[in-house]
Amino acid sequence: MTWIFSRALLAVAAIALGGLVGYLDSELIPVGWVASLVSVSAAVALMILVDGFRARRLIHWLHGDQEDSPPNEFGLWGELGYRIERAVRDRDRTIQQERNELLQMLTAIEASPNGVLMLDAEDHIRWCNRVAGDHFSLNPERDRQQRITNLVRYPAFVSYLQAGQFAAPLILTNTRGKATLSVVVSPYGNGMKLVLSVDVTESERAEGMRRDFVANVSHEIRTPLTVLSGFIETMGSLPLTESERRRVLVLMGQQTQRMQTLVSDLLTLAQLEGSPRPASDRWVKLDGLLARVLSDGLALSAGRHQLEVFTQTHLEVAAVETELYSAIANLVTNAVRYTPEGGQIQLSWRRTADGGGEVCVADTGVGIAREHLPRLTERFYRVDGSRSRDTGGTGLGLSIVKHVIHRHGGELLIQSEPGKGSKFRLTLPAMRLRELEEPPHAPAAPAIEHIGT
Repeated sequence: MTWIFSRALLAVAAIALGGLVGYLDSELIPVGWVASLVSVSAAVALMILVDGFRARRLIHWLHGDQEDSPPNEFGLWGELGYRIERAVRDRDRTIQQERNELLQMLTAIEASPNGVLMLDAEDHIRWCNRVAGDHFSLNPERDRQQRITNLVRYPAFVSYLQAGQFAAPLILTNTRGKATLSVVVSPYGNGMKLVLSVDVTESERAEGMRRDFVANVSHEIRTPLTVLSGFIETMGSLPLTESERRRVLVLMGQQTQRMQTLVSDLLTLAQLEGSPRPASDRWVKLDGLLARVLSDGLALSAGRHQLEVFTQTHLEVAAVETELYSAIANLVTNAVRYTPEGGQIQLSWRRTADGGGEVCVADTGVGIAREHLPRLTERFYRVDGSRSRDTGGTGLGLSIVKHVIHRHGGELLIQSEPGKGSKFRLTLPAMRLRELEEPPHAPAAPAIEHIGT
């Protein structure tokens, strides 16, 4: 309240000055009331003059950008300048805080994996994030304030936006990069719209694979069930000789075994997908594992192929023994099944430049065309369905191999060419390999065995 005191001092000074002027006037002007009027006018004029000058300085500061301090005044105008400056600074802080919050919100939306478009009442683009720009082939900066329907010309999207019925999402196919988008529009404010887009390509593909999987499982199980049902009906309705009955029982046993193998592979896949990654403290001797795989391969080949096996790796692998054995045995089994009699099959091991390792199963079989290679690990995918069924395959072997090696931090790499055989490689990271603590007395280089024809 110091400005009141200073204001009172200014009034007293003005009155004193007015009185002085009145006294001097009284000597010159004989009429007393005229002298009083002159003194009062002088006092008022002085106060108006001083206030006008100080007010002009404050107004000049207000017309500027208020970056510097207000005029250093005393009294009422100093207090008024201080109050205005504080209000201006509070306003600037509030605006800056709101800008920071808006920037944080836009940054969060920008980081979202979903596309976000903000449209005004006339469907002009107010703002969009990078993902929305990628989904609809927009430039977030250049296309701002452009009408969305002039830039996004998918007929289904234009009709959906113009109809104004946004209860159900819109599914757009064949968009940028052949992606499938789910688009949701939410009205807000005064006729404005928020457009959210989600890339559902992978989920749609997964749903398609699920449908195919169910259809394939149903087909694979229906076929042997139909055969079994036919044999059971035959045995119950027709008089069979002993040899015919034995033959029917053998065929029924084969179909039963086929279903058992299929169910076993399905259970294995389910277990692999639902289990955590194997621990890195359970060590398996690689030489013993490869020897078991070789033994099974020899039994399946029955001398019809030449097997070349690289042994004596002197290594241990941090793995689940049953899983790793299943993966390598699957590759050897496939090589035996799809390599003609007299062909060569090679099971080898080598260390890679990064300290990891690689199990390789190579054959001189019929080979696989390039267009089939990306889909070989899909469940029930067969290059030649009839041939796979003749050899006893379920179409799940390579899918199991892929899941096993991924769980152990490695990869399944496939090379093949029709008429030139195939090569399947399982890579293992360096962290899952170690030298045997007491390696057996054997040559430093891997031994090579040639077994078979």
